[in-house]
Amino acid sequence: MTQFSDDRGAEMRELFFETSQELLQTLNDDALKLEKSPRDTETVRSIRRTVHTLKGDAAACGFKELSDLAHKLEDALAVDITKSPVSLVELSFLAADVFAEILNAYRHQSAMPDTSALQQMVKNLASAAPAAKNGEAKAPPVEWTEYEQKAAEAARQGDNRIFHVVAHIDRMCAMPIAARQLVATALGSVAQIVGVRPEGSAERAKKLDLLIATAAPETVIVSKCLIPTVIARVEYFEMYPSGDAQPVPSVGEASLAEEQKQSAEDPVREISTGPVHTAENVLRVGAERIDNVLNLVGELIIAKSMLQQAMQEFSRRFPKDSLRLRFADAMGFQSRVMNDLQRSVMKIRMVPVEQLFRRFPRIVRDTAKRCGKEVKLEISGQETDVDKGLLDAIAEPLTHIIRNSISHGIEAPEERASAGKPAMGTIRLHAYHQANHLIVEVKDDGAGIDPEQIKAKAVQTKLITREESARMSAEEAFDLIFRPGFSTADEITEISGRGVGLDVVRSVLFRMKGNVEVETEMGRGTTFRLKLPLTLAIIQALMFRIESRLYAIPLNSVAEIARATVADLHRVDTTEVLQLRDQVLPLVRVAPRRASEANPEKGKIFVLVLTFGERKLGLIVDSLEGEEELVTKALDDQTISTDLVSSASILGDGRVVLIMNLAAVMERFAKHGTDVRQPQIITPMPQSGTSPEVRQ
Repeated sequence: MTQFSDDRGAEMRELFFETSQELLQTLNDDALKLEKSPRDTETVRSIRRTVHTLKGDAAACGFKELSDLAHKLEDALAVDITKSPVSLVELSFLAADVFAEILNAYRHQSAMPDTSALQQMVKNLASAAPAAKNGEAKAPPVEWTEYEQKAAEAARQGDNRIFHVVAHIDRMCAMPIAARQLVATALGSVAQIVGVRPEGSAERAKKLDLLIATAAPETVIVSKCLIPTVIARVEYFEMYPSGDAQPVPSVGEASLAEEQKQSAEDPVREISTGPVHTAENVLRVGAERIDNVLNLVGELIIAKSMLQQAMQEFSRRFPKDSLRLRFADAMGFQSRVMNDLQRSVMKIRMVPVEQLFRRFPRIVRDTAKRCGKEVKLEISGQETDVDKGLLDAIAEPLTHIIRNSISHGIEAPEERASAGKPAMGTIRLHAYHQANHLIVEVKDDGAGIDPEQIKAKAVQTKLITREESARMSAEEAFDLIFRPGFSTADEITEISGRGVGLDVVRSVLFRMKGNVEVETEMGRGTTFRLKLPLTLAIIQALMFRIESRLYAIPLNSVAEIARATVADLHRVDTTEVLQLRDQVLPLVRVAPRRASEANPEKGKIFVLVLTFGERKLGLIVDSLEGEEELVTKALDDQTISTDLVSSASILGDGRVVLIMNLAAVMERFAKHGTDVRQPQIITPMPQSGTSPEVRQ
């Protein structure tokens, strides 16, 4: 037998780890469906198909423990669900969890988890399997040859299943001899036909027995076989590796009409059997390869900026040269192509947020069960596209928020009933685009957040003093729930009480150049709103100088630019403010006052009015440098030691511009008032490939 090379084997295993996550998610989804419809045999068959696929893929990668366990579960699932002594719902959830732990052990080469609980449940379920394999459960006796049996097992791969199809010929059929060929031709479009009985003429036959391998749904098999005036009734039996058969009730023309109606209303079924949805149209590409392409596009954008600056210099030196117009046309064409290339590469990284949202029904179900509450999850906007890197980054924050909403927000059923609410609480998860941002909202219909209770708990845990509590507004009190170590829970459980959770939300969003807002109404519920940029790689930025150093901020965060004198500034406690039309705008500085501001009448300043949801803040800057499309470069902790700067970029002339983290600026302002301190200085980079250095 030819063995795979080490590189090929490693590639197969990485692909398996990726696809297995999709299989486990499907297993969770089906278990949730089965919980709502316990007698849905189609869902049980879907669970069995998923386990079968996982078993085969694991065996191909040499993961024997997982393959053997999945094989036992697959065989046990061939049980009559009406007679099962085991809850298939709990078994499916436990299997998904155990399989995930085994996969994690394989990936990190750690010790195998304990599978005894799952093994016992599978054993209990298997003890009931013979009840479904006796009497009517057996397929009609047909002697398939050894060659046909081996061919059937060879065809059992991927999503393929083996069926024994019995097509009963209509008594009024005018051409029984042609029935065999008609059925074989019809089924051949969706299945591999392994064997047919009778083998010769079907002139006197009352039925046709066909052994087929197919990934098509059962409804498609039946619809292909039920040829009007030729086939009156169809039965089909799924064949398993052990040789057992699982029967399905016979289907006639009347019931087929209902099946076809359901199939037509279900677009997923149509897609699964259509000719367009083929494996050849889908490519699996590692995220690092796309990142490399995106990085090269970023370098091209820097090169474009360099050419534009060179063109401007050329135009100044030779304003009447005829080549100037030709250069301008070439630059315009290059710019259009570059923009199209950039958008195309960014779309490659975009994935629907549904990939993340699919995991939350299981999380809501398990968390509500542990808390003794009844909660349903409503999801909308799952088709919204977002950068894959951002999607992975917000998974943990969203999980913390949803668990927090169930633990702290949704009341117990008896409390909700006494308040005139339905016993079952609701959490709504909604995603949408707003300008160049992704907005994800988590809204519950619980008790809301009491700012006074938050302040009292913060004083009790010594996060703030009583004097600070008295001066705090409700909005400032809500910020306390994002402090490390803060929790309103009276006792510690596995869900809440440790003060670890919402602080993770804010810290992750800060790294992603995003922010989180809280809206609450006592007795009506709370909304957490996460706001993140659609992509982290390329931004349209406004550049400015503070103390001769060059900075930039995303242009879509700037509401307006105001010009004022020092005399227009006023101080309220520790905060400088500016009267801007009919609003009082709080101001923030990242540098001390300039010497020129000593003269209140002559000291001119620029104020960038920044928006954070419904809040506004004015950033005092020395001068403006204009707009620029910037390619962001990540900075590590050794390069810069402040959270006020999130990344850097390189201009066409080789200068380095620091990109401010506005969310961190807002956080510092909330704690320290106007003065948020100065970030360390970074020396300019002479070349795009050189790393920035900190000037001591």
